Amino acid sequence: MRRGTNLPAVGGFNQSVVLDLVRRAGEGISRVEIAEASGLSPQTVSNLTRRLLADGLVRESGKRIAGPGKPRTILTLDPRGGYAVGVHLDPSVVTYVLADLEGRVVLDRRVRTPRQVQPEAVVTQMAQTIGALVEASGVAPDRVLGVGIAAPGPIDRETGTVLDPPLLAGWHRVPLRAALAERLGLPVGLEKDVTAAATAELWSPEGTSHPHQAFFYYGTGVGLGVALDAEVVRGSSANAGDIGHLLVRGDGPPCACGQRGCLGESASPARMVREAADLGVLDLPARDLTLVEVDRAFTRLATAAAREDPQAMEILRRAGHDIGRALVLVANLLDIDTVVCGGPFWDRLAPVALPEVRRVVDGDPAVVTTHPVRVLETALGSDVTALGAAALVLDAVHSPRPAGLLITAP
Repeated sequence: MRRGTNLPAVGGFNQSVVLDLVRRAGEGISRVEIAEASGLSPQTVSNLTRRLLADGLVRESGKRIAGPGKPRTILTLDPRGGYAVGVHLDPSVVTYVLADLEGRVVLDRRVRTPRQVQPEAVVTQMAQTIGALVEASGVAPDRVLGVGIAAPGPIDRETGTVLDPPLLAGWHRVPLRAALAERLGLPVGLEKDVTAAATAELWSPEGTSHPHQAFFYYGTGVGLGVALDAEVVRGSSANAGDIGHLLVRGDGPPCACGQRGCLGESASPARMVREAADLGVLDLPARDLTLVEVDRAFTRLATAAAREDPQAMEILRRAGHDIGRALVLVANLLDIDTVVCGGPFWDRLAPVALPEVRRVVDGDPAVVTTHPVRVLETALGSDVTALGAAALVLDAVHSPRPAGLLITAP
């Protein structure tokens, strides 16, 4: 963990150190324990905790006897001390969550992603939905700390711009962060969707036990968020995680890139429902389907598999095999021991595909890791990526970042 410093110029950093310790303590922590863990002087800890109490971010939660002497006052996080909004912009659905200071969802909402409209209209709808979400929750607007957005890549994280996501028509160099901040009057952060999902997993109660993990995202497309040593990996441009062109099957379907058997094509919901139509499992129009039509058709395909239609089951099982092959490559490359799966389409794929994913990861002769690789499902449900976006805001409050110590010239 980060240790603090007693230099007066870095009070904000030290406050984050203390708040992070309180958050991670679970059942609470005393001022003495904070000083021991952080390296801060008792007087500095006393000053910082007084400020956190005044701001409503922590609270005193009883006493604890620890050897001789006076019982120690225990500090815990006050979940009502602040809230964050998370927005997940997926090509098929926009998910909104309001999360408290501990990262628990207070209220959520989902709306179809508008089609055939300009990005400006979508941003306006986002601002209106966020306002309605906060109002419906009963949370005082001045307790909302900010908004995090998770969007498909590529993004420019420094400028808060959505560059040119393949499945969001018309979204070319959209300054999403600035546009939403202007409408809301709140701080706004932008993150790539798979990175946000990995962040949410780190924030979950199970996250501390899986510091080396990947999040496999299954939605309109596929992606991978990565965390090593409990820190998300963003890459040089914050666009890490594009695994759509991992080759998983030599005899797979042709991809737009010119190869055959790319994961993003072979496990694509759009391709799978089209195959189901070709086999007579689904009745679909011959034209290209809209994303809403793909979503609905994929539900029907999963329903057919649940009724044990052999062709539907084989389509989903083969997708599970291909995903498993991709995860073997990822586990070998990054030496991770846990993969968490989720995303807007995952719950419908999982009943048939997950056993096959695990079978491949457990038994593929290409596996070279010296430890087992667990394949789990997210416990955060379909809110996972939006919750990761909210964690962008909460992380800025809680987590100490040494970069914040840099002092710029006036």
